[in-house]
Amino acid sequence: MIQRLLPFLTLVVLFVALSIASPHFLTATNLSSVVRQTAVFNIMALGMTLVIISAGVDLSVGSILAMGGLMGTMAMSKGQPIFLGVAVGLATGAFFGFLNGLLITQLKISPFIVTLGTMGIVRGLALVVSNGLPVHEIPKDFSYLGEGTVVGVPFVLLLLVACALLVHFILENTKLGRYTFAIGSNTDAAVYAGIPVRFHTTAIYAICGLLTGLAGMIEASRLMTGQPTAGQGYELQAIAAVVIGGGSLRGGEGSVVGTLIGGFIMGLLANGCDLLGINPYVQQVIIGAVIILAVSVDELRKRRSV
Repeated sequence: MIQRLLPFLTLVVLFVALSIASPHFLTATNLSSVVRQTAVFNIMALGMTLVIISAGVDLSVGSILAMGGLMGTMAMSKGQPIFLGVAVGLATGAFFGFLNGLLITQLKISPFIVTLGTMGIVRGLALVVSNGLPVHEIPKDFSYLGEGTVVGVPFVLLLLVACALLVHFILENTKLGRYTFAIGSNTDAAVYAGIPVRFHTTAIYAICGLLTGLAGMIEASRLMTGQPTAGQGYELQAIAAVVIGGGSLRGGEGSVVGTLIGGFIMGLLANGCDLLGINPYVQQVIIGAVIILAVSVDELRKRRSV
């Protein structure tokens, strides 16, 4: 029970520690900034939650985020309305997620290898399409997606809550959710039980891509530019959020609440390092160490339960 509560306790301790360490942490401006910064990879992490529960992994989400944001902003720069540009970004993410799922299920290759390959392919395509240049000619109103507020509440927080509720509903109240846990727990048993494993695995990766496309549009809105180099390293943060929140890389375990807690832990770590003047390179070391620690705790828990 204590191990299940460990991510939440870690978040509370980290929040209190930063409140004491920096007088600027508890300001409305800083907390709003934390929410906006973490919303991007938290939304990505929600999609990654489905993938990891199914015993998969998606290393291409950072590249898909860049491609989604790039295609959406390119559509807007050519005169298309904002809602259509956002739809293009989401569709782009869903397409590449679907492609990942298709390659994994049809070629029967490890998700690690497939998504490692598509990570390079999609990033390369983003650079080719844009000639390596960012897209700047974007409607000013597009900034509302990443920077707007509703009654003082950041709009991206409302989007994050909506996405979290949707993914939670999928996991707890649909066949896809039940089959996701079944596939992750034992793929062979799921096949023998008559579960359409290929179809549902492809659907899982498509949903992950869709949410990543949305994250890409939010990132583009915050920066007010479509960057072909955006999202580098984001895949590690998304995976870390899921694992820190109790998800298992072996599959069959994970939750939306746990992922959100893990995502905010990552966000607070990054924000705390900035406030305390810690070198950005050292931040990468800290993130890597946190990932190893989280996986180690998960392995120890599993060994004790055997």
